[in-house]
Amino acid sequence: MAETVTIARPYAEAAYQTAKEAEALGAWSDRLQRLALVAQDAKMVELIGDPSFSAGEMAQLFISLADDDDAVLGNFIRVLAENERLALLPEIAALFELNKSAEEGIREAVIQTAFPLSEADLKMLVPQLEAHFKTRLAPTVVVDTALIGGVRVAVGDQVLDASVRGKLETLSVALKN
Repeated sequence: MAETVTIARPYAEAAYQTAKEAEALGAWSDRLQRLALVAQDAKMVELIGDPSFSAGEMAQLFISLADDDDAVLGNFIRVLAENERLALLPEIAALFELNKSAEEGIREAVIQTAFPLSEADLKMLVPQLEAHFKTRLAPTVVVDTALIGGVRVAVGDQVLDASVRGKLETLSVALKN
């Protein structure tokens, strides 16, 4: 996994710089997400690995599926195809999004809850978390019934554990000491 991210990083940074210079971060984000979905399709995974297709044919296929006639995007896809990196499009898109979020001052927040959160609950929780972590957040909610109740929030290497399980573990350690 780390190897694919290492290989994908220069392509993601090149795409990011290209998009930033063209003031088209949103458009490139959409394009890369679309291409990542294409690259993850089971049939496309087979085609990408099929040596009977040339790099030019694969590039042309991806360009046609991108449904975008931007010449720069076409060149980007051709470079990926020539270097046999089309399979890395999901990683490239993810790294592009990380760069974009960092530029916009938004950080990813993984919110673990014992029960699913409604949209209203999430809208009330996120501003409180943004105040606590002192940054704008892009939340991802994960249900973990082992928490028993409450929430556990991870933003980068910072963790806020307000779960029942976390409090019970803290109490257990205090009683043992």
